[in-house]
Amino acid sequence: MQTVSFKDLGRMGYQEAWNYQESLLAKNVEIKASQYRNSLYNGDDTTNYFLFVEHPNVYTLGKSGNLDNVLLTDEQRENLQIQFFKTNRGGDITYHGPGQLVGYPILDLEKFKTDINWYMRSLEDVIILTLEDYGIKGDRSLGETGVWIDPDVPARARKICAMGVRCSRWITMHGFALNINTNLDYFNYIIPCGIPDKSVTSMEKELGRKLDEEEVKEAVKKNFEIVFECQLSPF
Repeated sequence: MQTVSFKDLGRMGYQEAWNYQESLLAKNVEIKASQYRNSLYNGDDTTNYFLFVEHPNVYTLGKSGNLDNVLLTDEQRENLQIQFFKTNRGGDITYHGPGQLVGYPILDLEKFKTDINWYMRSLEDVIILTLEDYGIKGDRSLGETGVWIDPDVPARARKICAMGVRCSRWITMHGFALNINTNLDYFNYIIPCGIPDKSVTSMEKELGRKLDEEEVKEAVKKNFEIVFECQLSPF
């Protein structure tokens, strides 16, 4: 069973959190690069991390994303006090903000399974199990990452959790964004994930009540340990 170092960063700006992720990834990548150079790699010296964070209002665009999916001018966006970043993760445009749980696993997949498809499906499983804890049936949408509700019903398909990752030397970063008590109005100014014919939802909207976000965090942590067969340890 792997140990994963866990930290809740609380409310933190997107750039600051991105820099922090990059520093943890870089540390692990350098360890692996040094060991590979000396033919000594055994995986023992890298550290797995799992970070929680809540960002102020921000739109982030994946490396292959389309700027046309941002429906605001820069001036309009700035007037609404929404930041914008082009990132090095996969995926298209998405929103982060208050009431949303963002999770950033920085895992050495050589300690788990060197398969990005397996990793993405495992992240989806964590969220699907968490939604199940609240009586919400989360599902996958064929050919689209993230977690959805009613993905096979065109008029009702809606995304509740977006995902986008980066991987270097089998070290992951970025991750998922689960809408708990999120203000969904901010999604009206973008084409979320570049998918024009499906909407976005939240746990609050699905259940008709605000949720205890700390309780949801604990459920995500529990299900992360189950799916990844690991133990979270605060650092």
